[in-house]
Amino acid sequence: MEKTEGVHSHAPLNTVFGFIAIACWSSTIAFTRTASEFLGPVTMGAFMFLVAGVAGCALLALQRGGLVSALKLPPAYLLGCGALFVCCELGLCLAVGRAVTRQQVLEVSVINYLWPGLTLLFSVWILKRRARLWLMPGVVIALTGVLLAMSHEGRLSWSGLAEGFLSAPAPYLLALGAAVSWGLYSNLSRRWAGNGGSTGVPFFFLATAGAFFLLRLFVAEQPQWSPRALWELLFLALVPNLLGYTCWDLAMRNGRIILVAAFSYLTPVLSMFVSSLRLGIRPGLTLWVACAMVVVGAVVCKLSISDD
Repeated sequence: MEKTEGVHSHAPLNTVFGFIAIACWSSTIAFTRTASEFLGPVTMGAFMFLVAGVAGCALLALQRGGLVSALKLPPAYLLGCGALFVCCELGLCLAVGRAVTRQQVLEVSVINYLWPGLTLLFSVWILKRRARLWLMPGVVIALTGVLLAMSHEGRLSWSGLAEGFLSAPAPYLLALGAAVSWGLYSNLSRRWAGNGGSTGVPFFFLATAGAFFLLRLFVAEQPQWSPRALWELLFLALVPNLLGYTCWDLAMRNGRIILVAAFSYLTPVLSMFVSSLRLGIRPGLTLWVACAMVVVGAVVCKLSISDD
């Protein structure tokens, strides 16, 4: 993609925005789970994204021409990337919230963090990046890590995988769907919106909130509101979501996408560490090995793709 001189001058800052987003996201899994235990995943998602969307639109309104510029973004970006954003967030929140145990939450997080490798893989197809021969081995390593995370007590066999998957398949499938959606979103936002300072993320938040409120009509939940639940809801809305996603959107469109996506392979490790502390769960050796394989797979993918 051709870059202007202005974009080159702003690329370092926008690349840093990507690093900030990754730091924010390390808390997503843990706080999504604890907030879901108070409110239910659908109720939590509805109000979390409503707050993030309203706050994001307010920030756009404070910028001169901010809302107008955002509304003038290409329809393919607003509609296409918006739909992928909604699918990703529905999948992630429901995967974490509907996980049977907190231990399964950690397993789900490993699967969800396939997205850094998928972002790199999809960049070959969508952004026409050049790939070398070891791209596919990197993908295989990452997928093996996911299968290991899903296996029953670390037994990487068809029977072990079937036992682990069939015990509660929905969270695993939802997490995988979220990872695929986000890998596509990260690349298509650059292709469809191009370079620029405006973002449609606040609108995507509101669309996601609408999807959760619609789903709430068909799902029976009994939220238990408390000061702690409210604090966790606000934290999720403003830090991992409003700050994290806005920074990521700018990084994907204006920063060095391969460098940021490669740095994001640290996210599984950061998330596993934060989640283990927050949820009071000690990950077993199998999960750490699975997490490491996802990271190594993403590293191999990064090394196989040229950043030009």
